[in-house]
Amino acid sequence: MPDLAAEDLSAAALPTGIATGIGSLPGTDAQEAVNIVFGELPEWPFLPELPGRGLGADMIGRGAALLEGLPVQWWAFRWELADLPGRDARRALDFLERDLDALHEVDIAGPVRLTAVGPFTLAANLWRRTGGAMLADPGAVADLTASLAEGLRHHIAAAQARMPNAALSIQIDEPSLPAALAGRVNTESGLDFYRRVPIEVARERLRELIEQVGVPVVVHCCSPDAPVKLLQEAGAQALSVDLTLLDLDDVPKVDALGEYLDGGGRLIAGVVPSLGKPHPGVAKEAAERVLGLWNRLGFSPEQLPQQVSVATTCGMAGASPDYARFAMEASREAAERLRG
Repeated sequence: MPDLAAEDLSAAALPTGIATGIGSLPGTDAQEAVNIVFGELPEWPFLPELPGRGLGADMIGRGAALLEGLPVQWWAFRWELADLPGRDARRALDFLERDLDALHEVDIAGPVRLTAVGPFTLAANLWRRTGGAMLADPGAVADLTASLAEGLRHHIAAAQARMPNAALSIQIDEPSLPAALAGRVNTESGLDFYRRVPIEVARERLRELIEQVGVPVVVHCCSPDAPVKLLQEAGAQALSVDLTLLDLDDVPKVDALGEYLDGGGRLIAGVVPSLGKPHPGVAKEAAERVLGLWNRLGFSPEQLPQQVSVATTCGMAGASPDYARFAMEASREAAERLRG
């Protein structure tokens, strides 16, 4: 028998047929960024990341700051485990706190998405004290996953306390997961690669995290090799992928996405470029790309807005502020076109 409470939570926290975003934005002012996102994407806003603030606001530093019981420091141009949190780790925690405090001004009674780096991308970029990335040690990856899950629960609870009426979800960013699965993550020398992560291990670690965080989980992977089936089997309630990287003639990849959607999966379609200059036709092209996939799969047009939302292809930290606003507007227009 289905878990109706879980289904209701997913429906409230993971809407479809609308526009949303991915995560990062240009700028350094957390309050301004939150106000922009909640103003431009009111149907499904997110807590933006601002890596332009520097060390500690970067994806890995921000993710490492969420770890429970695994202190980190910035040393020799990389993040690594430490006996005690370093100054830069404390700076990362301070950024997280400021971001959460910005939510006080935008209390909302609808869906809001948080973001965090996933365990395999974090493990590929976080060094052990003895040297080498945590990805080299399956036991270390298991410990990191458990630590991250605990930290995410606290992060989500802190966001919920600031927005008690919000229906929260969290987006797990895994850009390095395909490389980890394929054995393409470089060792510290740059001359070799770490052993590939077995699919069953990746699935189990991700399932562990997804089951423990307590809110619906979106997994974002902007690689052309996004492991759709693995993420579905791990329990992701929605997937966020860059559809501009999908070749409609690549039958295995199209079929994998088709099977996911045919099973009722929710998709955040990355179709609006995350970088560029404002120009006419972006929203039309974005909507046509989604329709091209949908028609290629032979699904009913009426079903599309019940499963698909629209976003940029990836984060917009490298974009200009004007383009970031334009891209959010284009995402809204594309979503309207897809609703018919």
